[in-house]
Amino acid sequence: MIKRIGILTSGGDSQGMNAAISGVVKTAIAKGLEVYAVKDGYLGLVNDWIEPVDVNFADSIINRGGTVLGTARLPEFKEVAVRQKAVANLNAKGIEALVVIGGDGSYQGAQRLTEMGINCVALPGTIDNDITSTDYTIGFDTAINIVVEALDRIRDTIQSHNRCAIVEVMGHSCGDIALYAGIAAGADIISINEAALTEEEIAAKVKEMHDKNKRSVIVVVSELIYPDLKKLARLVETTSGYVTREAVLAHIQRGGTPTAMERYRAFQMAKFAVEQILSGIGGIAVGNVGDAIVARPIMEALSIPRISRKDILADFTNLNDNIYKK
Repeated sequence: MIKRIGILTSGGDSQGMNAAISGVVKTAIAKGLEVYAVKDGYLGLVNDWIEPVDVNFADSIINRGGTVLGTARLPEFKEVAVRQKAVANLNAKGIEALVVIGGDGSYQGAQRLTEMGINCVALPGTIDNDITSTDYTIGFDTAINIVVEALDRIRDTIQSHNRCAIVEVMGHSCGDIALYAGIAAGADIISINEAALTEEEIAAKVKEMHDKNKRSVIVVVSELIYPDLKKLARLVETTSGYVTREAVLAHIQRGGTPTAMERYRAFQMAKFAVEQILSGIGGIAVGNVGDAIVARPIMEALSIPRISRKDILADFTNLNDNIYKK
């Protein structure tokens, strides 16, 4: 029977990772296992930065943002010789299974380790919500709450000054942060990667709102769509008549205390991951779908197409267009 497991976080940090770590540690210890934490992701595996942790460690981290284990990128992990070094370090400590928290790249590393005899279970850790095998990734709920708070604050000041604000949020190639937070904060225009508005379309929509005497306008856009946000703001200003300012929220979205729902989902998925390991199952990705926690083979999880949000965005856009159209 398995006696020792490891845990690491990889890729970009996200709120709730520590709650997942806590869930792994507590569940494993309750089941009679020893738990080892790997510092700085796959880099720590290769460099043998592996230490035992206990329940006191788990209790002290559940409310903290980021990842206390640290994270680092290691493109060289694709090389067999590099992975062999990681496996040797795990074998030397008697660690037979590993919980990996991260995004798509982290999942691929977990799959390769599983193929080399280390049973791995992957948990979806990223604010972007771009892992298609789960409804919500660890970090997404906190990130959209942070964005909503920022948009609320921006609305306060632009409403006072009769202005327009263009706010760029994270998400990489996934527009969920912009869409969910934008709708929740009452944004006026939203542009996401899969249904991006042209700069001219944004400017025209803002002008329609100005012509209807709207006091303030918030435009929420996903990153990687508009290469020069200042240029877009100038176009909107000259076209619409609003004084227009741009704001890039950047890494503020990845920090801070995780929400209660974030901690709950992360802890429950972590508990489930340990239970799968104890059942001898590896090479799987854990996620939440509806009210259920599910597991799929990692390669299957990576192949699931992304659900389109175009209909949700179209409904939102049509609503605002009907209010402000000429």
